[in-house]
Amino acid sequence: MTNISPFHIAIPVHNLETCRTFYRDLLNCEEGRSSDHWVDFNFFGHQLVIHYKPKSKEDLHTNSVDGKAVPIPHYGVVLPWDTFQTFAEDLKQKGIDFIIEPYIRFEGLIGEQATMFFLDPAGNALEFKAFKDMNQLFAK
Repeated sequence: MTNISPFHIAIPVHNLETCRTFYRDLLNCEEGRSSDHWVDFNFFGHQLVIHYKPKSKEDLHTNSVDGKAVPIPHYGVVLPWDTFQTFAEDLKQKGIDFIIEPYIRFEGLIGEQATMFFLDPAGNALEFKAFKDMNQLFAK
């Protein structure tokens, strides 16, 4: 694989301090610059910015993937296989309430991957995944 440029994503949160604690302390993301309305994080080598936005009443939408109700929209990171396993265990120990518990998706098929989904305190859906063979990331 080639070197990947870091992505930048800015997401809305209705409680800046609660989400700051979640990303910093639960997900172990290093905090960067901040103001009264936003906070930058090193999100596994990418730039994640949480921006204050008043709480909305939108419902979580899902699409079926491999028989699971996958939340839309969602974001996350593709981790190395061993890192995923360690990270999943750490989240379980910290009591994360999973939408989809860590499991192997498309087992035995092209694109086989470990995946898990959970929400941040503002209701933003996160997916972390890993491929035993990273060459399968975009396989058809």
